[in-house]
Amino acid sequence: MTRETIGNPISWSAQRLAGIGHGLSHAVDGMGTHDMTRPQVNTIDMTDIRAALRAGVEDFTALRSDILFLVILYPVIGFIMAVWAFNAGQLHLLFPLVAGFPLMGPVAALGLYEMSRQRERGKHATWASALHALRGRVLGPVLALAAMLAMVFAVWLIAAHVVWIYTMGPEPYQSLTTFLRDTLTTSAGWEMILIGCAVGFVFAALVLCMTIVSFPMLLDRPVGVPMAIATSLEVTRRNPGTVAAWGLIVAASLLLGSIPLFVGLIVVLPILGHATWHLYRRAVTWPDQRMRLHR
Repeated sequence: MTRETIGNPISWSAQRLAGIGHGLSHAVDGMGTHDMTRPQVNTIDMTDIRAALRAGVEDFTALRSDILFLVILYPVIGFIMAVWAFNAGQLHLLFPLVAGFPLMGPVAALGLYEMSRQRERGKHATWASALHALRGRVLGPVLALAAMLAMVFAVWLIAAHVVWIYTMGPEPYQSLTTFLRDTLTTSAGWEMILIGCAVGFVFAALVLCMTIVSFPMLLDRPVGVPMAIATSLEVTRRNPGTVAAWGLIVAASLLLGSIPLFVGLIVVLPILGHATWHLYRRAVTWPDQRMRLHR
């Protein structure tokens, strides 16, 4: 009896460790490209963007309760970051945090891509099934690309800090009123705004070009990060105007959603996330697909 009592937890622990090791091996193995077939990159236009947005709204309406569970954390994190900037005397980082946080948007929308994929295939899509799919082969490439975006976000914050020191000086602001006055009524403040927006545009364009179809592609096919990024860059090269228009729509939507204490992101983020999946399906065609998906 004693041997069985002791043995059960040991056996259970061994099985759990074996399962974790098996999952990690799959994740590492998934870092490379297993499917060497390259997709066809299609020409897309505003018609495709409108169709993708309509499909995104349809997915949001059909999956509303499960979607809210997935995205509620996004505005909460944004609000926490804003509060930190106020309380830590880092007011100069408030706008870079708010403006740069959407750089991590593709990561936050992973579950939304998966739910759209499952619904497209006629499956019952829930937040649990979406999270369950983000493991095994998918986990390694997704984590690698997410880490790249996190580094871009960190570099953006460093760049914003350097711009602030160069234009406004190193002294921190303790009062929001003083900070806004010096920013909006002095030549140094406007210099900071112009340089900061120019630098931020470069970072935003980089992330857009790298990820417009990367994350949906990693979920959809057994490909590695290099092929996913290369395909995103090819989509951008082939459709520069359409990709730029999509970027403006995303930026404007996220800005509007962030204004009321980030609450609007609870609606904006899922629609954009689902729409990104459908835009990927229109921009990329695989050899085993006999026709492009139109919804």
